[in-house]
Amino acid sequence: MSRIWNTTMDLSALSFFNLVALHGGFGRASRATGQPKATLSRRVRELEESLGVRLIERGSQTLRLTDEGAMLHARTEGLLGEIAEAGNDVAAGMGRVRGRLRVNVPLFFAHSALGRIAAGFARTYPDVQLDVTADDRFVDLAEDGYDVVVRVNPAPDETLVGRCFLRAGIVLVASPSLPRPRQAARGKPAPSVPAVLRVGNDPSSWTVVDGKREMTYRPRGVMWFSTPLLMREAVREGAGVAMLARSIVEDDLASGRLVMWGEAREGQAEAWVLHASRRLVSPKVSAFVNYLCDSYATPQAPVPAVAAGYKRGH
Repeated sequence: MSRIWNTTMDLSALSFFNLVALHGGFGRASRATGQPKATLSRRVRELEESLGVRLIERGSQTLRLTDEGAMLHARTEGLLGEIAEAGNDVAAGMGRVRGRLRVNVPLFFAHSALGRIAAGFARTYPDVQLDVTADDRFVDLAEDGYDVVVRVNPAPDETLVGRCFLRAGIVLVASPSLPRPRQAARGKPAPSVPAVLRVGNDPSSWTVVDGKREMTYRPRGVMWFSTPLLMREAVREGAGVAMLARSIVEDDLASGRLVMWGEAREGQAEAWVLHASRRLVSPKVSAFVNYLCDSYATPQAPVPAVAAGYKRGH
């Protein structure tokens, strides 16, 4: 019969175990925390005895967790951090928004809007230290240590909750110097156009609406970029046409640097602010999510509550 762990766990012993696992050994954990090495070893041994399993392989030059130890560390390290943070929040008063907030956002959003939003947030919450990185790669909140991420059209993820704060149509744009091909006669292949594409995206056709007319083009990839900012620059220089969110090219369309060949018949760009799905949400995370969404909420364009695949944040 398998052994069931008594639910009255020793959080202190569990905390000592996670310190040893985090620092990579008893000696390193002792030097980093000031806890005697003997105390760390004894408390970890007590935890192993209470569980009836070995968590750490002794005798090797470097620390090696057993499979059970690795699983316990992965499942409890974040929880203990939340408990400690909750204690700090209670001690400071739950209404106080404070601490370091790590945020990851796409490049275009960082360059076009985040400076203004971050400055306003800092004025409103002076006890929060914003730590922002900008890139378009996928980041894992837990592994990369972020509190909040902003993403465009993110894939559904049950480990995250979030709010959609901005929706924008997608348009097909080109430089005025690039000739626009005529539509083919009925039954003939759609005209081929040089296309600037997003990495990993190779569509077979684009269908857009220009006024009341529906137009179809066959994109012929000439270059691929990981960020829409580079796509926009290449299109400005006449390298080809591209499907981009209207918000990214609004100024270019107004100034005539780009022209619009049509608006996508289906689909739109959705900007989401996301954080970890957990029952206790840090006041600083809630404050940032609400401030960001409020920055885009107007009587003409209310902030959408949530779309399929994500749960509403707190």
